[in-house]
Amino acid sequence: MIPPRRATAAILLLIPPILFVAVLLIGRYSVRPDEVFRSLFGLKGSSEILRPLIVRVRLPRALAAACIGANLSVCGAAFQGLFRNPLVDSRILGVSSGAAFGAALALLVSGSAFAVQGSAFAFALLAVGLVVGIGGRFGSTPLVIVIGGILVSALFNALLGLIKHVADPLSHLPAITYWLLGGLGGIRWAILPPLLVISGVGLTFFLLVRWRLNLLTLADPEATALGVRIRPLRILVIAVGTVMVAASVATAGMIGWVGLVVPHVARAWVGPDHKRLIPASAAIGAATLLVLDTIARTALPSEIPLGILTGLIGVPAFFFLFFQFLRERGEAR
Repeated sequence: MIPPRRATAAILLLIPPILFVAVLLIGRYSVRPDEVFRSLFGLKGSSEILRPLIVRVRLPRALAAACIGANLSVCGAAFQGLFRNPLVDSRILGVSSGAAFGAALALLVSGSAFAVQGSAFAFALLAVGLVVGIGGRFGSTPLVIVIGGILVSALFNALLGLIKHVADPLSHLPAITYWLLGGLGGIRWAILPPLLVISGVGLTFFLLVRWRLNLLTLADPEATALGVRIRPLRILVIAVGTVMVAASVATAGMIGWVGLVVPHVARAWVGPDHKRLIPASAAIGAATLLVLDTIARTALPSEIPLGILTGLIGVPAFFFLFFQFLRERGEAR
């Protein structure tokens, strides 16, 4: 008999492909399943109007949503175990703050989509490089790395404030503000390859090392006694997770709460074992962002920034999960 949690993990993996097909059908212009099939494979009878809509707009957007949701969720689950802190997510290392400053700087100077993506990615890596440098100087313990991340985030947030202060309030400032809200409205095939490659490599890495992540949740002496070289593995997990988050933020802007809430939901369904938690987090994260992006582009006449939706849903969801945690510990009244 299959254990319930293993069966749950298997079922979760089926949800993203189903939703992926569904979001190609849903929009301001409804599309029949057979029209999607013909458009995707270029079969005879495909509509000259619907095919560009499906292939050039909805398909790359759905791919980006699935990759970004999976990236943020898997990195959140890995970092929560790595730092032994359930309140940690992918933003703890200053990735998002560095990317936000890089994007704002590019919007101020250039405005090109490729410049924004490249600058956001570069400054996200710079931010984590500073955190790792602090860790290397003062010992790469979780506490030192977290404090370094907080300091670097504060630095780049201050620099971002400076950029917004000097930006033209009629042209550059609205563009910076809108980018910071996050969204997938500008996704096109031309800017998608880096995200797809990094997501594929990063998710494969975490799937291969997911059993080792269980050892990182132990105290360093215990993990070392089990034959794991803690410091190199910790730095490698941080490096790969950073690149995944940097690519996601550079592509879609600031999308919060996914990396914090989704791992808790996955943990409640499949347990804390990273062998099941990592695939479950990837599946739930991809499904979550596919659904939220569909709501963002269809709920109102104008598109809702994705960062607003994730905040509106993530805050009450996290409050509920935190309340459940307190109840289980007997600390809630």
